[in-house]
Amino acid sequence: MMRQLLLVLLGRLRRGVPHVLSSGLPLVGLSLVVVGCASHSLMTAAQSEAIRDRERALASHADAIQAAVRQSGNVGALAFLDAKDGHLVVLPGDSPADAWARYAASPESGTSPVSVPVVVTFVYRTDVPKAPETVTQSALQQHQAQLTSMAAFASELRRIEERLGLVQRELAATKQDTDKAVADVRALAEDLAAVRKFMLQTAQLGWLNHELTVENASGIRKMATASQELTASSAKLEDTLRQLSESLASQLKELAARLGAIQGKIQNLK
Repeated sequence: MMRQLLLVLLGRLRRGVPHVLSSGLPLVGLSLVVVGCASHSLMTAAQSEAIRDRERALASHADAIQAAVRQSGNVGALAFLDAKDGHLVVLPGDSPADAWARYAASPESGTSPVSVPVVVTFVYRTDVPKAPETVTQSALQQHQAQLTSMAAFASELRRIEERLGLVQRELAATKQDTDKAVADVRALAEDLAAVRKFMLQTAQLGWLNHELTVENASGIRKMATASQELTASSAKLEDTLRQLSESLASQLKELAARLGAIQGKIQNLK
């Protein structure tokens, strides 16, 4: 119901209808008060009064808040008064969590941090038909812690993915090395097969050489036997020739003696 009322008021403001509030507060201040009143029934009187005081204090800075939001170009901003010195703090963003995350990531959060109250308000631009949102500091911190955890998880996931990619590349390189080793083993097996074939051929040649050697030895033995037989035959022939020669010489002597006797008889007859 309150949000519908704000939408109606914003629509009238855009059409140039005069503001109907007699207090003269800007529209943002009205929104803060309306939202605060909507939840005051659930709080104690002291808490409601504290919220109204905070809303009134922010309402007095409505123009500065809207100027900062317009200058940032964001949808809205977290607006609060510093808990220590009470100066206005405006943290632009497109949502309460986005505004807090931008502040947490900025250098100012480390060099000159602000003192954030327990409850802060996210104020939208005047052209955004949304009521201001009340957010607790603890909720923003918890959300930021979750974002930090998610970022750390995402970083760890990227690291794991990079490691996985490295392992995959190493596996690919290992596969290439394995394929090369398999190819080398196959080449070695082919070389061993060729050597085995050569050794088998060498053994066959050795066996043939042995057979030829045995055959040659047998031939040599046969030749030696034949040579011995030939030598014996030659000796026997020589002995036979010698005997024939001696017999022929004896016969020639006898013939010569007979011829001499015949010649002597012939001479005696003359």
